[in-house]
Amino acid sequence: MPEEPFRNLFRPGARRRVQKVALLSAAVVTAASAATAGALLNQPSTPADTGSTTAASLIPPAAAPNPDTDTSASPSSGPQATSEKPQPAEPKAPAEKTLDVSFEYQPNFYYCGPAAVRNALSARGIDVSQDELARGLRTTVNGTDSAEDTTRVLNDVVGSDRYRTSVIPGEDATPAQMDRLQADVVRAISSGYSVVANIVGGETDADGTWHDFPGGHYIALVGYSDDGRMVKVSDSSGMFGPASYWMSTINMANWIGTRGYSA
Repeated sequence: MPEEPFRNLFRPGARRRVQKVALLSAAVVTAASAATAGALLNQPSTPADTGSTTAASLIPPAAAPNPDTDTSASPSSGPQATSEKPQPAEPKAPAEKTLDVSFEYQPNFYYCGPAAVRNALSARGIDVSQDELARGLRTTVNGTDSAEDTTRVLNDVVGSDRYRTSVIPGEDATPAQMDRLQADVVRAISSGYSVVANIVGGETDADGTWHDFPGGHYIALVGYSDDGRMVKVSDSSGMFGPASYWMSTINMANWIGTRGYSA
């Protein structure tokens, strides 16, 4: 009995049943294969195409690289260069520069602060009266208090925070303070801004003239030479020779000692 079903397969008429079974099995296998294909069965139908469509034909062919326009076509082209351009270096300050100043003397012994600020501003083409500046500086018969006042008024008039106050607290400037003054003078004047310094005591200028202000004084520095080792002074006092003279930056730093400057 175990072998009987197999014998029946070879009886007459049995082949037709086998063929039918085979055809049904093939149909089931075809449907199962289509079911496992997944998403394509659920997609909306497209217009009939008499030709066969393969998965590869659904993907558009890649365009051939153009060696004239596509830098990625060459395997040796390397990484793409960035679009940022290198920033140009700041221009080096000239070795010497003198500003064009419309000079005025101070009208009295305590207006040196307003006069120095006025002369410094004239290098920017700004014309403000000494009386108006004296009100802003809070100048009295005792003079103008400090470089903090000249810095404040200079910034108010030029409309920016361009000026900063630097103080040399000791009677003798240190080498670092001398270097700082030299750098500040070059930076300011090369950009078209005069420096205002509050000095006290006496110092010698480049011509050997002694300038002495034991109670203090304000001057404008309107030029430099030798990369800032020498500074040009605009002095509104009318004392000790001409209104304009040169002095070494070392002597100027010592002259500012215990006071400060606006640059």
